[in-house]
Amino acid sequence: MDIDRAQLADFLRRSRARLAPSDVGLAAGTRRRTPGLRREEVAQLAGMSADYYTRLEQSRGPRPSRQILGSLARALRLSEDERDHLFHLAGEEPPRAARDTGGADGAEHVRPGLLLVLDRLDDTPAQVVSDTGDVLAQNTMAAALVGDAASRPPGERNLVRRFFLDPEARELFPPGDRAEHARRHVAHLRAVLAARPEDARAAALVGELRCRSAEFASLWEEHEVGVRRADVKRFQHPVVGLMELECEVLLSAEHGQRLIVYTARPGSESYERLRLLRVVGLQDFVVR
Repeated sequence: MDIDRAQLADFLRRSRARLAPSDVGLAAGTRRRTPGLRREEVAQLAGMSADYYTRLEQSRGPRPSRQILGSLARALRLSEDERDHLFHLAGEEPPRAARDTGGADGAEHVRPGLLLVLDRLDDTPAQVVSDTGDVLAQNTMAAALVGDAASRPPGERNLVRRFFLDPEARELFPPGDRAEHARRHVAHLRAVLAARPEDARAAALVGELRCRSAEFASLWEEHEVGVRRADVKRFQHPVVGLMELECEVLLSAEHGQRLIVYTARPGSESYERLRLLRVVGLQDFVVR
């Protein structure tokens, strides 16, 4: 299939123009001369450079990868039909449904309704995560709390992979909590793979971690099983300090996705630090 650059550019422009900043959890500001999101805002939400996105809208960009198309579909809050149209315009076959692929391409598309809930949570961290740990969408507060997943390559957006292979990712948690986090990650991933033994991506993730992490391999042999649901976690944030947050998990069984919302008890020190984090997060988004 060939890419239709002109129609792709037109579809991107029109999709961007129909979104208000509030639709994606952004402040409107005071200097908007035209309706819709700015190009740099779409680029930020999709985790790409503003120059790259601008070239796509001007019919002169390179052929976007499937990962880029998926990111654009989420950033522009496209429905599944609109996402499929975007893929067709770029000369790509749309992702098949998650039930046909064992959780592959199709599971990465976050429904607009779920993204709408995410965008409305502007005062507390929230993110959409696949059941194998891929971060699919974040609000600004979540990016400020755990790091901006969109700024990392697609292969480095998996929470389980980063926990076991990236020492920096562990710094987010107090040293005394890390062993329990490791155990729960492994138990959850084993439950997912048992439920979907045909899922090639989950199997590949397990295989990679068993080879590259002695800790993961040892825990895997213990054969603990447990799906992660509501929890209480402590986060050692480098700016605002230690916070104890309740993690509420809303499950989307059909698509194997979880909306995770992090809250603190009102009046607690963690609550005040979470309020400070909101200021830090908003400032960081403006600077970038």
